[in-house]
Amino acid sequence: MRVVVPLVVSYLLGSIPVGYLIVSATTGSDVRQTGSGGTGATNVSRRAGTGAGVVTLILDALKGAAAVLIANIFFTGVDSAWWIGAAGLIAILGHIFPIWLGFRGGKGVATGVGVFAVLTPFAVFCSAVAFVGIFTVTRYVSLASITAALMMPVFVLIYGLFEPGLDMIPNLVIALLGAILIVLAHSANIGRLLSGTEGKFGKSQ
Repeated sequence: MRVVVPLVVSYLLGSIPVGYLIVSATTGSDVRQTGSGGTGATNVSRRAGTGAGVVTLILDALKGAAAVLIANIFFTGVDSAWWIGAAGLIAILGHIFPIWLGFRGGKGVATGVGVFAVLTPFAVFCSAVAFVGIFTVTRYVSLASITAALMMPVFVLIYGLFEPGLDMIPNLVIALLGAILIVLAHSANIGRLLSGTEGKFGKSQ
């Protein structure tokens, strides 16, 4: 039970449909009927405005951070880093596949930011810089998110190389798996990017 409880809590935290609830409360509509069909901050912004999108972003990130912090309380010992990382990964899964919405949620980016802000802040900062750079040039949130997710393991590795004695393997593996999840969640966006039909931020998809 000491292992199961924090993992279940992580999934339930991740699966809280923040964006869906905010749009439903403010507009009475289903955010999944807008744009990309996701429940994340970008789609919420399209439906309910920038302020609602920012709140969604913050709360989705807090879900991931809370999952890791709670797991940190439960898990101790040699394998704790693996279990704590697994809890973070499960929170991302919960966001993408929320039980409350028929397993149809967001892309996992903001929740992933929260997870890795606790696990490895340096990598999050560097990935955020990559996100801002790509977004500024292209105005594609999806492309910036995918790029930032793929760069996360790279930055985890770089940080580990400059920190002798740090066991970077758990965070590196979790970052790789998290990046794969986020990229797969963006599969429809990737298709639209390749076909030139992906909507830029501030414009309808």
